[in-house]
Amino acid sequence: IRLIESGGGVVQPGGSLKLSCVASGFTFSKSDIFWHRLAPGKGPEWISRFNPVDKTSYYADSVKGRFTVSGGGPDNTIYLQMNDLEPEDAALYYCATNFGSKSVVGQGTRVSVSP
Repeated sequence: IRLIESGGGVVQPGGSLKLSCVASGFTFSKSDIFWHRLAPGKGPEWISRFNPVDKTSYYADSVKGRFTVSGGGPDNTIYLQMNDLEPEDAALYYCATNFGSKSVVGQGTRVSVSP
């Protein structure tokens, strides 16, 4: 079982990207899905928490109002819509969840923000 992220790339400040987190070998169910990011020279930062059943979501202050998590449908994918991107948003973005007693973490997709 694993998580596979995609959708990263290079974007100008103010631009948008939509990341995807696909579950492989299992189905998203009641466990929350987390998005984190790891920027060069910094520690991991929690970005959001999303429940695929009731669709509740929570965001870090640094991204609130700009990032939106969605998904939990039959495509077994969780999305992270990122708008109004800033240079400070450049990082490796990865998703994580729990499957039973196992913690599952993806390899990440890289986002670069530069003029």
